[in-house]
Amino acid sequence: MPTLEATLAQTTPIMSCKLQLCVILQGLLGKRGVDWMSARRTKVHYKQIHVSIPVRLLEDFDELLSFKASRSKAISHLMKKHIDGSYDDTPMMTSRQLMAMLTNRDDVDDLLKTLLLQILSQSS
Repeated sequence: MPTLEATLAQTTPIMSCKLQLCVILQGLLGKRGVDWMSARRTKVHYKQIHVSIPVRLLEDFDELLSFKASRSKAISHLMKKHIDGSYDDTPMMTSRQLMAMLTNRDDVDDLLKTLLLQILSQSS
């Protein structure tokens, strides 16, 4: 396989940079050419859908999302997790919901439950 210096030495100074790059790539890739550059990339295809949901449910959902979050991405994520059977809504929960969930666990000691209940009562 020719070295980069040898390939550059064979090109004339009149050749454009683009042509020089093509010559270098052909020399390095051999008979394969540059077919790999035109290979199609696997893309995720999206489909727009129209669904009817209660207005309040949509408002509650939008309140959970951050300002820059995508509603479509969040719904896609929830659907995928539901299909996979690995649904975990913890990342989507508010701090108040997380604290309420902790107070209902059996493995949380009484002192922590008392503190969490105090925090919950102050935030409402």
